[in-house]
Amino acid sequence: MTHQVRAVVARGKGAPVSLETIVVPDPGPGEALVKVEACGVCHTDLHYREGGINDDFPFLLGHEAAGVVESVGEGVTDVAPGDFVILNWRAVCGNCRACRRGRPQYCFNTHNAKQKMTLLDGTELSPALGIGAFAEKTLVAAGQCTKVDRAASAAAAGLLGCGVMAGIGAAINTGNVGRGDSVAVIGCGGVGDAAIAGARLAGAARIIAVDIDDRKLEKARSLGATHTVNSKESDAVEAIRELTGGFGADVVIEAVGRPETYKQAFYGRDLAGTVVLVGVPTPEMKLELPLLDVFGRGGSLKSSWYGDCLPSRDFPMLIDLYLQGRLDLDAFVTETIALEDVEKAFERMHGGDVLRSVVVF
Repeated sequence: MTHQVRAVVARGKGAPVSLETIVVPDPGPGEALVKVEACGVCHTDLHYREGGINDDFPFLLGHEAAGVVESVGEGVTDVAPGDFVILNWRAVCGNCRACRRGRPQYCFNTHNAKQKMTLLDGTELSPALGIGAFAEKTLVAAGQCTKVDRAASAAAAGLLGCGVMAGIGAAINTGNVGRGDSVAVIGCGGVGDAAIAGARLAGAARIIAVDIDDRKLEKARSLGATHTVNSKESDAVEAIRELTGGFGADVVIEAVGRPETYKQAFYGRDLAGTVVLVGVPTPEMKLELPLLDVFGRGGSLKSSWYGDCLPSRDFPMLIDLYLQGRLDLDAFVTETIALEDVEKAFERMHGGDVLRSVVVF
């Protein structure tokens, strides 16, 4: 059996997305069919549309999603029809060298559904990050579904599928922010603000938000920043040092992905401190640092992929904190939109006016 559903498709590099009818097969072994309830509009989706990931058009966009399992294939035991789930692109294999070493959060062999969703003419679709959730239903590997408490808002919960988890995890998992630490976050978009929220959850004593937009700095303060720095008006490194007794922050999280801001992070941390890169650079970017400074300042220079999260561990825990009122996931939902408004959401993304537009079905 197959299902015909509405979905957002990117057919060519840089071309506006289109709302089309696609064909979704019933789940095979190890797969799950999910009725999507909400899906955030992430910058990664725009990268796909622009050809910045690869050229495997047409793409079925959307990956930051939550919904309800409608049916499962043979051998699936972790989720069942009726389960409310957050979709993730780290379906842990259990067998790769990272998994065998007890580090499944670094799984090097994550997997997707084996069957393909298609256009009506049979053209195979490439689902964004192996998910493709700008669709009324999507087919995924069962391991891409993480069951969480049904009491959570789908619009808020789905954001853990990518950006919000990336930021929170950059602070808690990668940066190992601890009680009493000083933290600076450079770049206060959705991921940076999530890093601020994560640092607050971890008990950081001082959280410094750095950006060039006062609107974003105001939002960062509402999510837990204790101090803000407009780096158009003052030197970011000097400001961070001034706010940390002249030393620099224990952990600096770079959520922009540019050489200039990475250098600010590098020199804005304390000796033996930690830099976490969670902003995504483009292929042509180069970083030049004096090797003696890399040696002499000590500490750790880390990159954070998906917040080094383990969905089965982190999603239920964060949803519990959300339901307890200790993590304001709703604050990241700037607006809810219809499926046909995704292209307009890409335009608003450029203006810096939204943390997340979320498609609600």
